[in-house]
Amino acid sequence: MGTIKNIVFDLGGVLIDLDHSQAVQRFKEIGVEDAEQLLDPYEQKGIFLELENGTIDADEFCRKLREHTGKDITYEDIRHGWLGFIADTPQYKLDYLLALRERYNVYLLSNTNPIIQEGWARTTGFTPAGRPIGDYFDRMYTSYEVGVTKPDRRIFDYMIKDSGLIPSETLFVDDGKSNIEVGRSLGFATYQPRNGEDWRAAVDALLK
Repeated sequence: MGTIKNIVFDLGGVLIDLDHSQAVQRFKEIGVEDAEQLLDPYEQKGIFLELENGTIDADEFCRKLREHTGKDITYEDIRHGWLGFIADTPQYKLDYLLALRERYNVYLLSNTNPIIQEGWARTTGFTPAGRPIGDYFDRMYTSYEVGVTKPDRRIFDYMIKDSGLIPSETLFVDDGKSNIEVGRSLGFATYQPRNGEDWRAAVDALLK
């Protein structure tokens, strides 16, 4: 492994502790009976995937979800459903990112959507420290803005081209097995943490 100059982090399951069952439960409560089939910890299905890969925007998603359920669900209820995925945002992990940024370029590469991002992550409500997610990264590559979800390699190619990073000088941290496999095939050093893990010591060891 060459000298690491860049670190790319996934969001859910790495920086944020995920609670998939809570999200499913919340969507079921507002009338999405097939929430179990549509929601996935790694890559969504149906209109949920369309929102995450940028095919439809937040307004269109809300309209389609109302059609899908036959219920007049409010935006707040829909946002509450999506935020069900968030079990915890440990501040210590974000503080660690700030420390890493003193020595490395730190990027986000995440399958996410405008409701989670604009409605929460990019606001001061994101963390106890009152800082939006953008404060913790040099650049953010999100699936809905790039127009592709992981594990499709096109989102990786986009990030590599846009940032100018060299994969052999880059550590990629993601909790999804298929995402890690793509990263590895492109020449990244990789680490796959478990949801909720304190992976700081493991990452430090890889950076030595």
